[in-house]
Amino acid sequence: MQLGFGVLRLSPRQFWAMTARELAAAALAIYGAPAEPLGVEGLLALMRAFPDFHDDE
Repeated sequence: MQLGFGVLRLSPRQFWAMTARELAAAALAIYGAPAEPLGVEGLLALMRAFPDFHDDE
């Protein structure tokens, strides 16, 4: 709804008349493709950089 009313500035009638595909296409045009999911290597790198414990614990 934020995209429809706030960004696209649609009227309520226009917004509720849109299909999910039309709304998704508008989001893709404005925001671009979503980021790829984090892979195993990326997760391992984050776990090394930000461990859940510290050496002094």
